[in-house]
Amino acid sequence: MTENQIKWWQKAVVYQIYPRSFQDANQDGIGDLKGIISRLDYVKKLGADVIWLNPIYATPNADNGYDISDYEAINPEFGTMEEFETLLGEAHARGIKIVMDLVVNHSSSEHKWFIESRSSKDSDKRDFYIWRDPVDGHEPNNWGSFFSGSTWKFDETTGQYYLHLFAEGQPDLNWENSEVRQSVFDMMNRWVDKGIDGFRMDVISLLSKPEGLPDGPVSKDAHFANSNDMVANGPHIHEYIHEMREKVLNNADIMTVGEASNVDIENAKRYAAKEGSELNMVFQFEHMELDNNPNPALGRWDDAPLPLTKLKANLTKWQNELENVAWNSLYWQNHDQSRAVSRFGSDAPEFRVKSAKMLATMLHFMQGTPYIYQGEEIGMTNANNFGWDDYDDIEIKNARKYLVQRDGLLDDDTMLRYVHYKGRDNARTPMQWTDGENAGFTTGTPWLKLNDNFDKINVDQALADEGSIFYHYQKLIQFRHDLDIVTTGHYEVLDLNDDEVYAYKRVLDDEELLVINSFAEDAIVRDYNVPEDAELLISNYKDDAGKDLRPYESKVYRINK
Repeated sequence: MTENQIKWWQKAVVYQIYPRSFQDANQDGIGDLKGIISRLDYVKKLGADVIWLNPIYATPNADNGYDISDYEAINPEFGTMEEFETLLGEAHARGIKIVMDLVVNHSSSEHKWFIESRSSKDSDKRDFYIWRDPVDGHEPNNWGSFFSGSTWKFDETTGQYYLHLFAEGQPDLNWENSEVRQSVFDMMNRWVDKGIDGFRMDVISLLSKPEGLPDGPVSKDAHFANSNDMVANGPHIHEYIHEMREKVLNNADIMTVGEASNVDIENAKRYAAKEGSELNMVFQFEHMELDNNPNPALGRWDDAPLPLTKLKANLTKWQNELENVAWNSLYWQNHDQSRAVSRFGSDAPEFRVKSAKMLATMLHFMQGTPYIYQGEEIGMTNANNFGWDDYDDIEIKNARKYLVQRDGLLDDDTMLRYVHYKGRDNARTPMQWTDGENAGFTTGTPWLKLNDNFDKINVDQALADEGSIFYHYQKLIQFRHDLDIVTTGHYEVLDLNDDEVYAYKRVLDDEELLVINSFAEDAIVRDYNVPEDAELLISNYKDDAGKDLRPYESKVYRINK
């Protein structure tokens, strides 16, 4: 890949904003569009090129905005369409692009399409959703919802069940219906015409359901089959994405990333093929699922640390297999994952800053487009001050309801420990701007409790400290903008079996980057034969101790061969 072949989104760094928790301008306790506008200079200072906005559409909030009741109206809690257009213009004036969340596997049950669909079997919108008769007096198949329980909800009006892979208030759209597809494409084009710069596509790999909706295998202790295994990467998914490319995505130079649960390498090569027939890149989840519970009935819920060798093997596979074929997305966390420094590094006071910088360095020198989730750049941590009454997330509430209270697979204390480690609300606590009232997020009552460490971890503190995590991220972003080797260099892992250090090289022509990242809390020794004339590009320590690696030490050398 030569410099003139590099696409803008391959050198870009994305900053993800969860609007509800970012900045509250009208002091009602809920973040909003005016709040985001007021913080655009902060994003600009960081150096990010793109903002990905979690859903800002009209919604009854069954799943914090991922249940959309009107794809072309703004959630009044966040503001107005005029305020969104102001945000778009102000971002563009600063050279920042805006990527919108696209949620079209399902709508809200309060969307006008579904209201009409459920009104009668003869409704002209009936086939917009997936309806089935009962089978022997119960659900049509044995699939389990991502949020626990069955994927089917019985509707008294017509005596049929509708499919919802997620919450009951999120009925799945029927993508086999060409009218559904065209309605979605028309809506997307209207957003593109408004001037947005791309789409992050929610659970895009689930659009195509298997023919006949067959039962799936049920693991020990589970009540239902894993619907992710049954649905992901279905028979017509690539046809649908090709059609989306032809009818929408080719209409502008926009960025696309598909959230692709259960995606494997071969499907990723099709979704994100460099010839551009589908999407620019996908989010894969394999590295996020390596620390799932060994008992499939418990899914993600566990708190066992992830062995580094497993992480290295997985990320190396994706780096190697997609090289020159497709494009990677790079991330440690998002609104659905707990805080990276607490999960993959250490949030202990003596290690938090060092390990957060190490994790950032490890990721940002890989090939792909990096995503930074709000607060990651200041080392925000999991919220261990939460009790059961403090949580808002439907996934957490349902997991407790089914795994603890119904099935007794876990006791309450163990489940809470797992939630402290993996729960989604860890990422959704309000952004920590200051050490003042409600961390500078709002003067009202925050919609979600604050992490109680905001007096020590906040933006004001980070900006005042030239050695902060924030400025480390700023440097990493600048390297990606300036050094082609970060975008196009060949990746080569060093010692896959080392369970304490993740070291790799990036190689381009006569230049090489050596990236060394210690995951150890103790001092260790490693010799990578670093030439004397190697340039130390970045480190999370103020000096270079050579072969001696200190706790969570991370450093990158530039070597001319």
